[in-house]
Order: sequence, then structure tokens, then C-alpha cells
Amino acid sequence: MAVFKAFRAYRPSVKNQASIPALPYDVMNTEEAREMVKGNPLSFLHVDKAQIDFEPGFDQYSKQVYEKARDNLLALENSGNMVQDEKPCLYIYRQVMNGRAQTGIVGCASIDDYKNNVIKKHEHTLAVKEQDRINHVDTCDANTGPIFLTYRENKDINNMVYSWTRSHEPVYNFTSDGVVQTVWVVDDEDICAKLQSEFNKVPALYIADGHHRCASAVKVGEKRREQFPDYTGNEEFNYFLAVAFPDCELEIMDYNRVVKDLQGYSFEGFLERIKDKFIVEELDGVKKPDEKHTFSMYSHKKWYKLTAKDGTFDETDPVARLDVSILQNNLLGPVLGIDNPKTNSRIEFIGGIRGLAELERRANSDMEIAFAMYPTTVDDLMSIADADKIMPPKSTWFEPKLLSGLFIHHLS
Repeated sequence: MAVFKAFRAYRPSVKNQASIPALPYDVMNTEEAREMVKGNPLSFLHVDKAQIDFEPGFDQYSKQVYEKARDNLLALENSGNMVQDEKPCLYIYRQVMNGRAQTGIVGCASIDDYKNNVIKKHEHTLAVKEQDRINHVDTCDANTGPIFLTYRENKDINNMVYSWTRSHEPVYNFTSDGVVQTVWVVDDEDICAKLQSEFNKVPALYIADGHHRCASAVKVGEKRREQFPDYTGNEEFNYFLAVAFPDCELEIMDYNRVVKDLQGYSFEGFLERIKDKFIVEELDGVKKPDEKHTFSMYSHKKWYKLTAKDGTFDETDPVARLDVSILQNNLLGPVLGIDNPKTNSRIEFIGGIRGLAELERRANSDMEIAFAMYPTTVDDLMSIADADKIMPPKSTWFEPKLLSGLFIHHLS
């Protein structure tokens, strides 16, 4: 059963609630981050992406960058721009984007739950990306960005969250990039204990987003255990910062593909080549796929609907029946020669937040063809994780992103 415990968060002072929090470090590059922090010396990007405080071209993986991140974090805390709660609390974090709300509980998950697969994964991680966050967390001695978790809905947790948010004023309520961000502090020890008890009944937590951050946090915790072999298991380094949302409130957006060329085919020849696996229909205009196993394709100024034919995938296999797998196994790989989409430079991935107009723009400029996907579902994600399988790369795009700098969990 899942562990989800209260902790003493460092968080922005009320006056800095909109100044400090920032988008996660991995959704922008260094130059974009430099632009984003202009005029805002308190931005948490100075912690999460501390290379922006060095000259352009400085090695972002150098020891000095991680030490600068630590120094910037301590400066925020010691200056009073961030404050620490006097006793362990849980926190309720609500985001509203385009009228849709998702409300999660902020607390600390257990590294043992991760190791024992109570916290389930659906992605492989890359060693170089892991090492970056290991160095960051280890040097800062803190989790600076939360792991995005989900779980199968628990009505008792829902009711406690609803009751608290109805009867208490939020400590933060601000808008960032069009998303309303609202936070409540649950400082009642009895309510915290009841919430923690209900999480003990949750059979599994699932990583929705943040596999690299999660793996890195666990490895830093394991390193601390080696440093302190007499640990009891109650030390903060045995836990990592997370936000857990009920599955019913989450929405996964489409994660679309653009390809640079047709692997030597003429467009007419390409259409003929794919008709043994897909029903191809020309559309009157732009249209998103409206059901699983269908795709919208754009090339040569026209949109087409592709429908996967029966027998082109295994409906009993939770990975093979994913639309990203169907497109990869029946078109991108065998027809366009993209055998490994993680490493092939001829394919790029575009989050659905950018809309289909971005697919048209790319296919009309530096790319040849675009594919709009029907979104992977949260149930797909859970089914794959439950089966101990791995999703293909770029299967899920979650919005809104969880802000970093709203909650800091120190490891000691």
C-alpha cells in the first residue's frame, strides 16, 4: 500500500506567490529560460536551471552550476522570500486550465515504494538525464520539483479534499501562463493523518510525468542511506516530493509527429504503400482524430484520415494497441524507415498544446508530412504500468505542467 506523508515545506512567502514559481526545467532550453527570467531575480529557474546565471556556452553540467543552484535556493530561503511551515503538513494544489480543474495532494512518497513497484513506471530513463538531476538534488540537498503521480480515484480522499477547500481559504491563488494556480495548506494533524491513512489503502501510485526526476530522487535517497548506514527509515532522504492526482481529473493531450521526408517515395507512391494497413480518406479540412486507431495526416496542403485496418495490431496487448505503436509499427518504421524514433533525426514530436496549425506550419516548411494522434488515455498508462511494460517514446503529453518552486522538500 502507498505511503504519502506530510512534511515541512519551504514555499514562497505570500507576496512572492506569483514571482518565484516557474515551469519545470525540462520544458524550455537555456536561452528560453534566460528570456523568461528577465526582470524577475526571484524566478525559481535560477535554482532549477542555474546555468542561466553563467555566460552563454558555460557547461550546464559543471559542478559550479549545481553549487550555484544550491546557493540560489538557500538565498531564497534565508532572505525570507520563502518560508518553512512550522510543522509537517500536506498541501492541496489545484490547477485550472481552459476551464478544466485538476486537484492533487502534495506530500512525500517513499523511495521504497518506488523500488518495490508500488509506484509504477511506464517509461525508460536516460542515464545522462538522470545524472543531471542526481547532481542537482544531491548538491541542493532538496527535491526542488515535484513528481507528477496519479492513482485510481478514492472517494474518501476526494471528500476530504472537497471539504477542506470549501471550508478554508487558499494560501496562494494566482495565474501563471493562463493557468490558475491555487494552494491550500492542510495543517490539521488529524486530517493529515486521515489522508495518509487513506493513501495507505491505495494499492498503487503511477508516475504520470517526471520519470527522470523520480529515478534521480530515489538514487540520491539510496546514496544517503549508504552515507548513514544507521538510518531508521524516517529520515527525510527516504522520501521525495510528489503531487498525487486522482485519475479521473487528468487529461492527456495528443503527442504528434512530423517527418522530414518520405524515404524516397513520391506522395502518390507513399499513399499506395500505406493502403494495405490503413483506410485512407481525404478530408475537407483540418480535423483531429475523434477515436482510437484513427490518425489525421497532413502533407502537400491536404488533410487525410487514416484508419488502422483490423489485424494490423494486437488488441490484447496494452502496448501494441496504443495508437503510437500502431503508427510506428505499420507506417513510420516499415514505410518511412524510422526504426528508432528516439534517435532518428528525421522525426520530431510536437505536443498537442501547440495545436494542429503547428503541424501544418512544419509540414509546409522544414518537414514533409505530419501525423496528428488521438491522445493516449490515463487508463492506457495504468494498464501498461500494471503489466510491467514500457510505453513507446513520446506517448503522453500532460497539461498543465506542475510548477517548480511552490514546494521544496529538504532531505536533511
